[in-house]
Amino acid sequence: MNRITTRHLAIILASACFCLAAFVPSYAADSGSSSNVPDLMASGFGWASMGGQNGRIGNDFIPVPGSPEPVTYDLAHPYVPNNVGKQPTWRVADLNNPNLTQWAKDGLKQSNDMIAEGFAMYNRTSRCWEPGIPVLNTSPGRTYFLQTPKVVYIMWQRDQIVRHIYMDVPHSKNPKPSWNGDSVGHYDGDTLVVDTIGLSTRSFVDNYRTPHSEALHVIERFHRIDNGKKLEVEMTIDDPKAFVHPWTALHRWSLDRTQSKGPGNVTGTYDEEIRCMDGEMVNPLNQIESAHLEPLPVAPRSDF
Repeated sequence: MNRITTRHLAIILASACFCLAAFVPSYAADSGSSSNVPDLMASGFGWASMGGQNGRIGNDFIPVPGSPEPVTYDLAHPYVPNNVGKQPTWRVADLNNPNLTQWAKDGLKQSNDMIAEGFAMYNRTSRCWEPGIPVLNTSPGRTYFLQTPKVVYIMWQRDQIVRHIYMDVPHSKNPKPSWNGDSVGHYDGDTLVVDTIGLSTRSFVDNYRTPHSEALHVIERFHRIDNGKKLEVEMTIDDPKAFVHPWTALHRWSLDRTQSKGPGNVTGTYDEEIRCMDGEMVNPLNQIESAHLEPLPVAPRSDF
């Protein structure tokens, strides 16, 4: 698994910040890119995921004017996230989205039917599964960037998931499907552009569990906004088996400079290590619900 510990993350970020001023100008000159290479590392601070943007509920994708709408909740079953002063509900997808193919609607209906039968439709990461791309962008917690000339690493604080973006190279000829896919990137002025293919069909496109085929193609454009206080990604999603037309959506993060509450207490800060822990997703005595649970992922061998 592509995991790192807090100690490793701290060492990596500290080293990266020390070297940033040295390698960014020369990299821009050598690669022929604009000298305005964006600083996404933000001196080692994290980017905190922002929910409830542009009228969207929780961490739903933000629609882009002129583009087909991303999947959202069924109006007959409004989605209510945690910590908003109301009884939370599960996500029931709107199957009337005109950009969904019948194949995608059939996949979403399976999840909707399970919820209707009383199943607690959990988030994949709460069961220790990696979410995949592009839905990883909406995950709660902090996101970190480590920019080097050849590889840009995008790291998620929870579970220490790491993406590898290989810079200024073509895609692998025959990429093996994986959770984060085969990602290549380049800088376009102040924007990091990431092109991803080869995504495992075990993942979903969004938090409503919209399925995708092996043809899923995702292009992300990361850039800082609001005088550098926020980070925005524009995601273009294309999969002819799941969607009638390619579509575009946004997600945003805010720069998080939260400091430690005291010596040795890093809870809620960028130094905190948050990992998945096995827990009861359903009543273990309810054999019907337990049968629907995905098994906890297991690493048959070490990755070092």
